[in-house]
Amino acid sequence: MKNADEHPASPDETQRGVELIGQMLLKLGYLSDEQLSEGLALQRRQSKRLGELLCQLGHVDEQMVREALVRQSHLPEVDLETFPIDPQAAACIPAEAAFRHKVLPLAVHERTLDVAMADPFDRGVIESLRVLTGFRIERFYCPEAILLETARRIYGSNVARMIADLDGAPAAATGEGGEEELSLQLQELAREPSVVNLVNLILLEAIDSRASDVHIEPFEKTLKIKYRIDGVLHEMSPPPKRLQPAIISRVKVMAGMNIAERFVPQDGHIAFTSPRGKVDLRVATVPTIFGESVVLRILDRSTALIDMEHLGLNPACLKQFSFLLQRPHGIVLVTGPTGSGKTTTLYAALNRIYTPEKKIITIEDPVEYQLEGVNQIPVNRKRGLTFADGLRAIVRQDPDIIMIGEIRDRETADIAIRSAMTGHLVFSTLHTNDAPGAVTRLLDMGVEPFLLASSLEGVLAQRLVRMICPECKAPYPPDEVALQRMGPCAANAKQEQFFHGEGCRSCRQSGYAGRNGIFELLRITAEVRDAITRRCSADQISAVAPADHQPMRQDGYRKAVEGLTTLEEVLRVTQDTQVDEAIM
Repeated sequence: MKNADEHPASPDETQRGVELIGQMLLKLGYLSDEQLSEGLALQRRQSKRLGELLCQLGHVDEQMVREALVRQSHLPEVDLETFPIDPQAAACIPAEAAFRHKVLPLAVHERTLDVAMADPFDRGVIESLRVLTGFRIERFYCPEAILLETARRIYGSNVARMIADLDGAPAAATGEGGEEELSLQLQELAREPSVVNLVNLILLEAIDSRASDVHIEPFEKTLKIKYRIDGVLHEMSPPPKRLQPAIISRVKVMAGMNIAERFVPQDGHIAFTSPRGKVDLRVATVPTIFGESVVLRILDRSTALIDMEHLGLNPACLKQFSFLLQRPHGIVLVTGPTGSGKTTTLYAALNRIYTPEKKIITIEDPVEYQLEGVNQIPVNRKRGLTFADGLRAIVRQDPDIIMIGEIRDRETADIAIRSAMTGHLVFSTLHTNDAPGAVTRLLDMGVEPFLLASSLEGVLAQRLVRMICPECKAPYPPDEVALQRMGPCAANAKQEQFFHGEGCRSCRQSGYAGRNGIFELLRITAEVRDAITRRCSADQISAVAPADHQPMRQDGYRKAVEGLTTLEEVLRVTQDTQVDEAIM
């Protein structure tokens, strides 16, 4: 951010300006008298701008200083939610420049262009706009968030705009001259600036939309781009079909894949830098009848490494699960389908119990996020490092705590159980519908019942439910069928108030924004151990569970009553955990 005008000024004028900006921050309530005095004292020693020093001290941020400068300079502010933007003015500044400089053209008056700016004191931007448009620039102030939201509405999404502009895009590779010639053609296409920019924009827009995956799906006449947001796929503007070889080749080049191999599945990795920081992308391709289908899983460190208190565990479940983490040895499992947040829960658990006095080793496929102070081993099957082989080596490292990314076979399960019985605390995941199902899954793998009964300490089953968008949240009467499907936990539903999202721009008209977990914790008591030893079914194990044990759907109902999610969303994600008597 550049502060106010930089013309030469006398010391007296500068001091009056300094006092004015400080007083303006006081009037706006952004600063206290003590903080202003501290900033002025520091300025006498460092001879820097007061706004910069107050930001350095952490008393205010750049947005606060900018607002004070706007008031000080008497710059006009514009309300973009009501201001009628002239299409002729919008055409004066290309969308790319508008988003890069955080500006929005408003109106044209002879040789003057009115422009809303997030930072109206950036003289470099003002000069760039003057050269670009040929107009004299009249500045207006608008907060950044409102300006960018309006710009998206006026110009459309970045990807959609670029796709519309790609009329002269490169043609598809012909394949003439054999595989070697085709490989060279694909490499040339992947280096085209328009293709490079389009793929980068797709990734940036997906990250900005909080997407967990990007799907590139080829069909006979179209190439579809989809973002998975809050667990649900949203179809984006499709690029021209002729760009399919170029887009897929570009992704494969970025992921370090063999660009010429198009008929076998491949896996790769991209380290991508976004405005939110470094983001890791896991890339997987599979051949289909119309070309290669590509999925990029976005692993955003800032959204994954969270505290246990923010997972969504209710206070009782959090207390009980935290108690399991303090066990000196045994196995604790987290279960659920792919994409249900199991790894996030395990990472939160490891962060909770880590101390320098404990040695923690993990083996994962792949290592999704790096944990401070934890030794993490990636599975590498091409070099013979499987879960079982890595686990044998881990045990010889004298760890206190072991985390196994997933128990997939009997060999891994046997080593994990024996590790737990020899003084190690073991964490792992399984793909099962509910907590009791984890027991039967391990027994089906061939694990001896008496070994499992003596080593298992607890099973946490989970799903992710979409949360109601706070911008369009409103009360509503739930459907009677939905209440019936909830079962006994909804016995008092008539006395409860339920909410849903009506749909708005901020949530893409879905009514939901963000996700949180719903859980079922099965603590292994003496009765449960006895049932495991007798090879009881999942239903029989549930029947002897502790009295305070609650199914996952019941936890979801509680969150719906609290106004965090909807009954329909709870039913959607838990339909595989119990039979719906209402529809039988």
